Amino acid sequence: MSAPSDVRTALSAPPMGWNSYDYYNTEVNEAQVLANAAYMAEHLKEYGWEYVVIDIQWYAVGAGSRSREFQYIPFGEVVMDEYSRLLPDPARFPSSAGGQGFRPLADKIHAMGLKFGIHIMRGIPRAAAHEHRRILHTDLTADMLADPANICAWNPDMYGLRANLPEAQLYYDSLFSLYAEWGVDFVKCDDICREDAPSAHREIELIHHAIKACGRPIVLSLSPGPAKISEAAFYAQNANMWRITDDFWDSWPLLKDMFRRCELWQGLSAPGAYPDCDMLPLGVIGGCFGDRQERNSALTPAEQRTMMSLWCIFGAPLMIGAELTKLDPFTLSLLTNRELLELDQKGRKARQLLRTEEEAVWIAQTDEKTYLALFNLCDEERAVHCWTGQAADLGFTPYSGGQIRELWTGAQTSFAAGGLACLIPAHDVRVFVY
Repeated sequence: MSAPSDVRTALSAPPMGWNSYDYYNTEVNEAQVLANAAYMAEHLKEYGWEYVVIDIQWYAVGAGSRSREFQYIPFGEVVMDEYSRLLPDPARFPSSAGGQGFRPLADKIHAMGLKFGIHIMRGIPRAAAHEHRRILHTDLTADMLADPANICAWNPDMYGLRANLPEAQLYYDSLFSLYAEWGVDFVKCDDICREDAPSAHREIELIHHAIKACGRPIVLSLSPGPAKISEAAFYAQNANMWRITDDFWDSWPLLKDMFRRCELWQGLSAPGAYPDCDMLPLGVIGGCFGDRQERNSALTPAEQRTMMSLWCIFGAPLMIGAELTKLDPFTLSLLTNRELLELDQKGRKARQLLRTEEEAVWIAQTDEKTYLALFNLCDEERAVHCWTGQAADLGFTPYSGGQIRELWTGAQTSFAAGGLACLIPAHDVRVFVY
């Protein structure tokens, strides 16, 4: 599959960064974003982590104030300009006051050597339609572009567009022109990837063209999934990453099911175009959801190694969901395993050799190394096997003898009788490199 050659971005490897959602839900503020960015710059940047992404409802007034009743306040107040474009809520993002938008915050993050991203919802604000606000560079008002029958099932903020009207492109052009002025490097667009609404397919194209026109390289992430495998080429032509799952949380059944999803999408990555397994629910998460009780990830250490190993050998984008300032040494060790991250960033030809209810085996290689990951999907310790002939049949460099190293433990072993077998604890993984 060819990469999206006309998406204006120099993206050549899966993006690595932090997203505010898993801890802050709708409520993150400027000070919290800067604190996480500062932590990333000091502790994670040298390992390749660089994107700082503000997730949903940065424009919502009073977001989270009724979190025990609603995740999203029904038809709540939002901040907008005269051209129907949402703006940051100055109560949470003080530097945005006076119409400055996210430019001051983006400048601070860029000064740390990092990149800045935001979340948006597909469509046009309902409030703009109800108030008949203007559309930049047109004679239309928002109510004339909005389709009131085209709504998101879970968020009340937007109407879908009448996407076949030529002015729909002008509206998205005006959005991304504003984002370029702010210095945005990454946009996660929601309520669009699985194409629940009839206009979603066309709106993906409109956003793609708006990025081309805005004059700034912006990575486009489509959410939520599951993405349609039949649309794989379309996603790659119009976006940089697309979710292959609905929201992924810290649950073993969800993690085990990700092996099925990665099997479906294997071989469909290309430079600049990546199937997305969603965020990494590691560390301390959940602080601003209904009961407002933060928690440590419910995944065991073994399951967290499994998650990191699968995401990296598959070549998925890596977005941390934790509150970074509360990372513990174990979680930090997962996020700073240089060799595993090198596999994520430089790996190619990722293929699943085997998957059953009890085990899975994946292989991938960089220019210099071959990686072989053996996963125990059972609830008890199990021996997992791999035969060298399986890899050779797929064109991978054959094993030439000698010791091979396991990158989580550092242990040395070797193939025997044409294969490799090792005893692996429940829900754990061993990743060998040779």
